[in-house]
Amino acid sequence: MNQPALLDYLVITASGEDRVGLVERFTGRIVDVGCNIEESRMALLGGHFAIIMLISGRWDALSKLEDKLSGLGDELGLSIIHKRTRHLERKQPLVPYHIEVVAMDHPGIVHSLANYFSRQGINIEELSTETYPAPHTGTPMFSVSMTVGIPADMHIPTLRGDFLDYCDGLNLDAIFEPVRA
Repeated sequence: MNQPALLDYLVITASGEDRVGLVERFTGRIVDVGCNIEESRMALLGGHFAIIMLISGRWDALSKLEDKLSGLGDELGLSIIHKRTRHLERKQPLVPYHIEVVAMDHPGIVHSLANYFSRQGINIEELSTETYPAPHTGTPMFSVSMTVGIPADMHIPTLRGDFLDYCDGLNLDAIFEPVRA
């Protein structure tokens, strides 16, 4: 792989009606112009497919891809947004932690968690949610899975204890553990 300094980056977000072969056709165009998919998240949400990708390549390859995205969106029935970005350079070391939260479904859970971490100066780096019926009772349940970047100088045992107390106060079951490589 090339060194980050030699590459340019493009973030692409796309969504549209789901159908078989959509990922193959979309990613084929990225490869055809000489670009690489560095990171991606894809999901089926309702009847819609959604994707967000970090694409790397030489500036001219990314320009070719940018020129093709509007036509590709029309061809595949996708709404596509794209923006140039840069290689992420962290100002301070961060320790990645994985958090799982489960509770009976009710509005505001994600907002409450986001508010908690924001007040602590902690960035949420990845987050996914899901609703499902509880086994046996069918009660609507809500789960959150996230990765946060904790500043290395923060006292993690204290943060962990405070977070679990916070969750107990909101009747949220939580797990707070280091990301395993």
